[in-house]
Amino acid sequence: MTKTTKIRAQVKSRFYYLFWGTATVAVVAGQIYVGSGFRRMADTLQTVLDAPLMIEIPDILPPELLIPMPTPGPRFYQDEMVIQ
Repeated sequence: MTKTTKIRAQVKSRFYYLFWGTATVAVVAGQIYVGSGFRRMADTLQTVLDAPLMIEIPDILPPELLIPMPTPGPRFYQDEMVIQ
């Protein structure tokens, strides 16, 4: 009578599962880290785009050549006492 033993097709040690488990956890953690950074960047960009845009134009003419803006409303002249 011959004894037959089953031969394993693949023999994997515990280090195989430890390596791939660690690699999987590292990849998932990296994806979460990159995703959270992308979300912060998008929120910051949205805040910048929502802010009002203010453009300051420097004065080209010297202040003595600028014409003052008239004040709104009626003007009273002392000589004529007339509202214009």
